[in-house]
Amino acid sequence: MTFVVFVAPRLSRNAAQMIEAAATLPDIQLGVITQDTAESAPPGLMAHVAAHWRVASVLDAGQLLDAVRALAAKHGQPTRIFGAYEQLQVPLAEVRAQLGLHGMSVEAALNFRDKSRMKDVLRAAGIPVARHALASTEDEAWRFATKVGSALVLKPPAGAGAQSTYRVSSADELRTVLARVAPTPAQPVLLEEFITGDEHSLETVSIAGHPVWHSLTRYYPTPLEVIENPWIQWCVVLPRETNALQYADIRTTGDRALRALGMWTGLTHMEWFRRRDGSLAISEVAARPPGAQITTLISRANDVDFVQAWARIMICGTFEPPVQKYAVGAAFLRGQGSGRVKAVHGLEQVQREVGGLIVDANLPAPGHTPTGTYEGEGYIIVRHPETEVVERAVQRIVSLVRVELS
Repeated sequence: MTFVVFVAPRLSRNAAQMIEAAATLPDIQLGVITQDTAESAPPGLMAHVAAHWRVASVLDAGQLLDAVRALAAKHGQPTRIFGAYEQLQVPLAEVRAQLGLHGMSVEAALNFRDKSRMKDVLRAAGIPVARHALASTEDEAWRFATKVGSALVLKPPAGAGAQSTYRVSSADELRTVLARVAPTPAQPVLLEEFITGDEHSLETVSIAGHPVWHSLTRYYPTPLEVIENPWIQWCVVLPRETNALQYADIRTTGDRALRALGMWTGLTHMEWFRRRDGSLAISEVAARPPGAQITTLISRANDVDFVQAWARIMICGTFEPPVQKYAVGAAFLRGQGSGRVKAVHGLEQVQREVGGLIVDANLPAPGHTPTGTYEGEGYIIVRHPETEVVERAVQRIVSLVRVELS
């Protein structure tokens, strides 16, 4: 049996799915390190786990190292230590370096985690990215704003999922945001040129430094627009035409970007824009599975368990590219108003019109507290062999469904 270690902050629903996927691979003994107690795990999950160790913070490389060594004393040195949480990638790499384990290096992990450093690396490699600057003072931020002379986006240099991200279009807005974020040398802020265009993702599996498979999605509209407009219900569509000529440029550019950043073996999630003139710009890249139900979309599009495929990539370094059979889309159901979920309207009409296309649904529950994110309080996933059918279906869903809060 091969002993490996999975790390996650919490024993959440997503983490539980990954733990089960990894632990049920043939000849694998799985150790798990979390901040949660084993008793907080979903029923039956720990039956799949060889050992569990609790730490105060999984983001502390020293605590992780001690935990891995404690598990190794009972089960032998692990051959892999991995996790899906973006903020974990650097401490995981630091532990691997200490123990001489295979996996992403510290330098590569920093390239993916530090968004300012990432853009420096990509620009040096000739990869199209937005102009940017890392500002540790308000004066530095104003100098960049004056130089760019257009709308800007401000975010933490190590952010994730559009968290604490602001768009500013005027001097007054920039002044307000800078007063809120108060950049310092210890906590600088990343400023970027605001790119207009259609936003997408590109998911890539790399094995030993070679990209071997791609998938992609289109966002309707951009996550930042959804954050700025609480009434918008967001959609994500994975088209059937991933390998079509129209996406050849992003597949090639994405592969160049991954080589520049130092990707070796794993799954990456890249966010990119198609500008109005047809040109590309890469927003950022994460060395982890995608969020926003994109992993589920990939599973449904290819009729595979992509979570287990990811676990096999991370543990065994192998991947069998599937044949895509469908286009798939997710319509995210977002509360309108304030307070808790009171009712969900329009579901009966959705069932009548597109019920035959629905393959997954997680509906908002009465009394549920809104998440406050662009993913909202639930989702409906549809699929069909034709991309246009899926696009129409998700747009119809968000036009019909209203999540009432009160």
